[in-house]
Amino acid sequence: MSKLICVYCSSSDRLEAKYYAAAEALGRALAARGWGLVYGGGRVGLMGRLARAVHAGGGRVVGVIPEFMRTKELAYDEADELVTVRTMRERKRLMEERADAFVALPGGWGTLEEIMEILTLRQLDVLRKPCVFLNQDGFYDDLFRFFEKMVSERFNKPSNLHLYETARTVAETMALLERDHPPVAETKWFVTT
Repeated sequence: MSKLICVYCSSSDRLEAKYYAAAEALGRALAARGWGLVYGGGRVGLMGRLARAVHAGGGRVVGVIPEFMRTKELAYDEADELVTVRTMRERKRLMEERADAFVALPGGWGTLEEIMEILTLRQLDVLRKPCVFLNQDGFYDDLFRFFEKMVSERFNKPSNLHLYETARTVAETMALLERDHPPVAETKWFVTT
C-alpha cells in the first residue's frame, strides 16, 4: 500500500493565488510518487485544491471530516474514502494514525493547532514520523523565531528544533519526505537538582 501523507492547510477561499498554486503543486507531486493524501476532508480553500490535484494525478484521497462540517456541505465528496467523525479530536487522531508523514502548508489557527500537536507527540517520542513545514515565502518565519525564544528561555530543548524540517518549495518538501529518517526525540524533561 502506498504512503499516505497528512497535509494540514487552510480552508480559506480568500488567499493569494500563490498559496493555491503551491497546494496544487504539492498534490501533483504526491500523486506523481504514488503517494496518497490524508487530510481534513474539505472541498474549499487549499484543502480542496490539494485534494483535486492529488485526484487529477491519479492519487488516492482520504478525507476525515467532522459531521458538523459535512452538514454545511464543506466535504470533498469525491474522496476515495471520506470518514465522518463526531469531533475535531477524533479527526486529528484518525489523520495521525493513518499518516506516514506530515506536512503543514500555510494556514490559520486550525493548521497551527494540528501541526503543534504532532510536534508535541514528536517531542514526547510517541510519534516518529517525518514532519515538514512548507514555509512558503517565509510564512512560518515568525513561528520559528518563537520556537528559538522558547529554547533561549529554557522552555524547550535545542534538540527539539530538529524534530521538524522546513522547506521553501514543494520540491524541497518532497526531498525531505523521501529522506524519511526523522530524528529521535531527546527526553522532554530537564534534569534539575
